[in-house]
Amino acid sequence: MMTFDLVIRNGKIVTATDTYIADIGINGSKIVEIGFNLAGRETVDATGLLVMPGGIDGHCHIEQVETDGTIHEDDFVSATGTALLGGTTTVVCFASHIPEKGLVEQFEDYRARGANSRIDFAIHQIITRTDDKTIMEEIPIIAERGAAGLKVFMTYDDFHLSDGQFLQVLEAAKKSNIIVSVHCENYDAIRHLILRHLEEGRIEPYGHATSRPPSVEREATYRAITMSELVDQEIQIFHVSCPEVAEEISRAQSRGIKVVAETCPHYLTLTEDVLKSDGFEGTKYICSPPLRTQAQQDGMWQYLRNGVISIISSDHCGYTFDGDVGKGRRGRDADFSLIPNGMPGLGTRLPVFYDAAINNGQLALTDFVRVTATTPAKRYGLYPEKGTIAPGADADLVLWDPDQVVTITNCFFQSNIDYTPYEGRTVRGWPVKVFLRGTLAMDKGNLLASPGTGKFYKAQERID
Repeated sequence: MMTFDLVIRNGKIVTATDTYIADIGINGSKIVEIGFNLAGRETVDATGLLVMPGGIDGHCHIEQVETDGTIHEDDFVSATGTALLGGTTTVVCFASHIPEKGLVEQFEDYRARGANSRIDFAIHQIITRTDDKTIMEEIPIIAERGAAGLKVFMTYDDFHLSDGQFLQVLEAAKKSNIIVSVHCENYDAIRHLILRHLEEGRIEPYGHATSRPPSVEREATYRAITMSELVDQEIQIFHVSCPEVAEEISRAQSRGIKVVAETCPHYLTLTEDVLKSDGFEGTKYICSPPLRTQAQQDGMWQYLRNGVISIISSDHCGYTFDGDVGKGRRGRDADFSLIPNGMPGLGTRLPVFYDAAINNGQLALTDFVRVTATTPAKRYGLYPEKGTIAPGADADLVLWDPDQVVTITNCFFQSNIDYTPYEGRTVRGWPVKVFLRGTLAMDKGNLLASPGTGKFYKAQERID
């Protein structure tokens, strides 16, 4: 009988298709065997625990350079430590596309920043301009160098592309066999609505939600799908916030159009009412698309169950509440349109979603793994090394106590970001041990993985 370096014994293994009790034999960084009564030089008793693939968060803004030259306050050391504490072992984050530098240079610069990561990472490349060099030369190069996908915006002053530019990106992506993910909101409609709000003196944080209603997200989603259909290029709709948008995607999928979708825990657990918090407090919850109503939140779950929405990501975009370049960078009397958009979510993604999905009977355990690990791995070219528990896969494993009750507090996550939108929320189900490529990286809230432990993973062939 083989003796393994490590055996995780008697846990309830959960994959995207099955749940069963067994031992996992690990040599080095890889899973070698799944069976019973395996012998190991080291053993971990997982009796009573769920053993799941390490979470893969496919939408994270970490140490990202903004157009004004500032860098996101949550750097790789901080953000990936937070991710580990919440059960995530791989992140897919974003390289910028600012005017002063070429695309390839920015991709490689960002890859170098990732050298401080505590966990493994892949890279999406943002596209904000469509000059000939970007389209004809540089997109093929970054695709060959392993970019997990391209991202385009249909809103924001410094980022949005016209429909013609969007089509150029889709054509280039098709030639390079790389997926395009889209932030769908109607830029001109939002600008018009913001102007009207400000003219009427509606400057409070709740104005963020009323100036970006579901209709502007739905229209842009329909338009993105139309562009995708014209080119016959797969797209992914990022951060779907409401059933109206999910239904547009469902209709397109039923017609055979190549469109997939993700959403985030905050669209399933928080409502727009938090934007009405007293004073500046509501700015903590400004993100785009904005939070929606309770009824819209309730309507989202059916689209996760039927697979129309197939990934849960955090859209982690951490700005401090009290920091100099955070939410208050333009003063605490600034109107809602001047507040940086984004919320932290890397550490809370899995526990908050688990509590909402599993403890409330919305999804099965296999669905939880499917949308938080397996489908992201497949979509971003990381499977079968990541996102599954099987011989040959990386031994990225989360031991999860389904009965542990935790009241969330930001200090637990040891983050550069000074708040969590879930402060004081109580959840049941929590990661107690996390293994990264066979090495214990987090143990009962103690970070063991050092900065630099993580590796860049070049995206391979995507699997639908």
